[in-house]
Amino acid sequence: MNSKLILHIDENHPLLIKGLEDLGFENHVAYNKSLKKILNDLPNYIGVVIRSRFPIDKKFIDHATNLKFIARVGSGIENIDVNYAYNKNILTITAPEGNSNAVGEQSLGMLLCLMNKLHEANSSVKKGEWQRENYRGCELDGKTVGIIGYGNTGKSFAKKLRGFDLEVICHDIKAHIGDQNAKQVSLEELQNRAKILSLNIPQSSETNGMIDQKFIKQMKNPFWFINTSRGKSVVTSALVKGLISKKILGAGLDVLEYESASFHSIFNYSNRPKDLNYLLTSEKVLLSPHVAGLTFESHIKLAQTIVAKVASLGY
Repeated sequence: MNSKLILHIDENHPLLIKGLEDLGFENHVAYNKSLKKILNDLPNYIGVVIRSRFPIDKKFIDHATNLKFIARVGSGIENIDVNYAYNKNILTITAPEGNSNAVGEQSLGMLLCLMNKLHEANSSVKKGEWQRENYRGCELDGKTVGIIGYGNTGKSFAKKLRGFDLEVICHDIKAHIGDQNAKQVSLEELQNRAKILSLNIPQSSETNGMIDQKFIKQMKNPFWFINTSRGKSVVTSALVKGLISKKILGAGLDVLEYESASFHSIFNYSNRPKDLNYLLTSEKVLLSPHVAGLTFESHIKLAQTIVAKVASLGY
């Protein structure tokens, strides 16, 4: 049996398996296998490729007695016990470079749509209405955009904004990562100056619930809000209060607090939370189903990124 076996738990672009085959790996797919069956088979594999089907936790890792790497086809690692894997000498590979451009483009698209009320105007015209003054918009030029989290997606969004006559500032826990597209500032300065806020942070114990009532109150100016990172970084009840009070002028949300760990449907509640109902019915809110990183192009680039990183391991 080939000792270079990789198990694919989620389906990805065919280029991923083809690229790994070219590196000499044998690929097995388990798209429809139960977790129990997968756990039984894990000792055969040195690599696992996954998106978000289920958590890679201590139980999973303990079954993977020969595992060398976990490849997450995406950027977030909140579903992987990275520290436990590291202690077991298992490397975690991600591919934020593969979909950062897609996320940056959607962030800009959502922002322009919100500020120009395009989603509202579209619905109105399709109802047979022609109410021009109701949909007078706001321009980006002259405003300050604040980006929290200046990694791959934050940098991508800042780059997309270069064609506008505005200022971009960023805040990140890492020092000295500002560049020609965004000046790095303290969180306090960002809150004092930004009129547009984009969240581009990973999910962690430090970022969960970051955008809460206190944070929103500390924003000096009314602001437009874009979240294409993780839903649990935002306290939805605080967001709704901010929208109702008009401290938040509009919200473009690709992610929601109510998503499951596998990012499946938010509509699994027997009694839907009232704050979710508000988001679903408010004209000040633009929603998409966690698709900012999902384009035809990113589908390919994510696969290529994982192949390149596995190749660099030298197995």
